[in-house]
Amino acid sequence: MITIQNFNKSNLLFYHGMMQTLIKLVFSSEGEKPSDVLDVLYGLGFEPKKGEYDMMYNWDDGATTKDAIRLADQIHAALEGLDVSFSIETME
Repeated sequence: MITIQNFNKSNLLFYHGMMQTLIKLVFSSEGEKPSDVLDVLYGLGFEPKKGEYDMMYNWDDGATTKDAIRLADQIHAALEGLDVSFSIETME
């Protein structure tokens, strides 16, 4: 049960089924600076996150799996040549 005392955005995401894409990054010492890579992802609409994943993208209502795949394509294109690996997970 959500009460006023313990209500937070993560509860809202869970109870309202909003879609979220999380990204985990692995940097190379031979690649771009992490701050430059993060700037690229900020430009795609990602926000920093603490924990197992580095950043998150919060979707508007009505987003579909196809939208998530298109975002994955955009991430791939944006990070090409920066010598950084990534993995993503999209969930409701």
